[in-house]
Amino acid sequence: MLDRIKASLPSLAPAEQRVGRLVLQDPRSFASLPVSELAERAHVSKPTVVRFCRSMGYDGLSDFKLKLAGTVSEGVPFIHRSVDADDKTGDVLVKVVDNTVAAFLKYRNDASSHAIERAVDALLATWKSKGRIEFYGAGNSGIVAQDAQHKFFRLGINAVAYSDGHMQVMGASLLGPGDCLVIVSNSGRTRDLMDAADIARKHGATVITITTSGSPLAQAGHIQLAADHPEGYDRYSPMTSRLLHLMVIDIMATCLALRIGGTKLQPLLREMKNNLKNKRYA
Repeated sequence: MLDRIKASLPSLAPAEQRVGRLVLQDPRSFASLPVSELAERAHVSKPTVVRFCRSMGYDGLSDFKLKLAGTVSEGVPFIHRSVDADDKTGDVLVKVVDNTVAAFLKYRNDASSHAIERAVDALLATWKSKGRIEFYGAGNSGIVAQDAQHKFFRLGINAVAYSDGHMQVMGASLLGPGDCLVIVSNSGRTRDLMDAADIARKHGATVITITTSGSPLAQAGHIQLAADHPEGYDRYSPMTSRLLHLMVIDIMATCLALRIGGTKLQPLLREMKNNLKNKRYA
């Protein structure tokens, strides 16, 4: 992105060139500062900053800053370096956090809001028809499935989570039209999860997959929410995929809560918190 801006400078108006040079000099600040300060630093008007962003092919300043933040984060020095024996605690801290932040920003830039909307629509339809909502995962993805069950329970939505392969196959056999199955997998190649997806589809249930795009499991569902973050086995790699999947679940749960209606949700959450507080400190 920065190379493209540099190559485009000669074709821009002088005022827009000043904005472009500001981006190249300090891309991190440009991605985080408000338009008024950006305009002041470049000695241009605020509309000029917006015009520059549009001349680069973006919808406006917000869209440009979003993509710029992802570009800058993916270029953070530590992200593609493995942890070694000479690393101090501070080095490990930076490597793990930067890797995680980069993965989240990449997902934010690449995620399909249309696919998420379809998934929320399917879950809402199941909830309205009093159908079954189930979450399946294996290993670390099994932990995500359990967390998803907890999040949905807090919304007053009954859901089931299975991390055992036998239970998943049996549970999928009981699903039918109007039910919804959400399968979480980083690799998208776990045999039990693929079998469960096939069984649920044959019985008429809607299958949502949160997995790597292009994987066998991604092809086995009706709605795929791509969450690409390969874990390296030849070197240490932070277990960012689990956090990424939890974030996707959180997005779906929040969207579903908004669809159901915040007026009913807030009193319910307040009562839950009060009851838990009374139990905890009694």
